[in-house]
Amino acid sequence: MDSTIVHLPDLPTQARRLVDLGVARLAGIDDAAIVDAAAAAADTGNALLVPHPELLAPSAAAPLLTRAGKSGFVVVDMTDLDDFTPITGVDLPAGPFYLLSDIDRGDAMANWSPDEALPSITGATRTPLTIGEGIAWLLQQPGQLQPNRCFMTIGSRLRKPNGRLDARTPAIWISGGTGRDGRERKGAPKVGWCWAGNRHMWLGFASAVDRRSIS
Repeated sequence: MDSTIVHLPDLPTQARRLVDLGVARLAGIDDAAIVDAAAAAADTGNALLVPHPELLAPSAAAPLLTRAGKSGFVVVDMTDLDDFTPITGVDLPAGPFYLLSDIDRGDAMANWSPDEALPSITGATRTPLTIGEGIAWLLQQPGQLQPNRCFMTIGSRLRKPNGRLDARTPAIWISGGTGRDGRERKGAPKVGWCWAGNRHMWLGFASAVDRRSIS
């Protein structure tokens, strides 16, 4: 799998960004808690500071996304977004914040299906991003969401009561302002879903090297 790793801002800069976005208010914590988390991990390399989904649910974080002056949104038929949890083999570190290293948007796998992409990602000793991690990344680097260069976050899936996986896989792309999105949302970041067996030319598969706790 070809990989193009993005260069992330340093962790103190990321913490300030989260503070400025109002993450602490949404999470019910003090701004200092975010700054302190970044300081505790300041000796790490190219890592993303990720709020744990138990601290900041994806549905609460999605409206903080921005593009072309427009706020992000969740598609109307994904009211169960927060019920999508990490797949087997994706273990989130404990604590209110953790680190995600060396993110790749996965452009090389555009027009692959999620079912095809997952074995390639794990076979390259990488891990697929969850939907919360994908949102956390775009909060720091909104410009990584580009026309025809968007991505799925197949580290999250919804498990049905019978134990089987729901066929939907979360993704983040740019709204065309059609259908139930509404014309006023054209160009806005869109949190939605795709079928696990379908291919889309404009969607890659975001992944990372690993997740680490903040000690």
